[in-house]
Amino acid sequence: MARILITEDEDSLRMFVARALQLDGHDTTEAADGAEGLEMLQEGGFDLLLSDIRMPVMDGIELAHRASDDFPGLKILLMTGYAEQRERADDLTRKIIDVVPKPFSLPDIRLAVAQALAS
Repeated sequence: MARILITEDEDSLRMFVARALQLDGHDTTEAADGAEGLEMLQEGGFDLLLSDIRMPVMDGIELAHRASDDFPGLKILLMTGYAEQRERADDLTRKIIDVVPKPFSLPDIRLAVAQALAS
């Protein structure tokens, strides 16, 4: 299966998403903000970056830009509960696969990740 980096500042949601993806056999690594996520990406070997947009230190938009520049083959999927944040991702259309709206259910996030990995 895939190696997925999850960057999300809300602990309970980050753990929920990690457990959901582990049910599908994925290997997950978690980061609490974009700066920590970027450091973890440097380790290499990730198939997918799943990141919240609105986070402290470095938001998901900046993380997506930097990850795409540093790791051109990396698939990127963003998450947000804020409509205005989703619109901020529009300049990333060539760099990301999609933006998943929050709140989402367990089947929703599992399907979004499966589709992202298959793209």
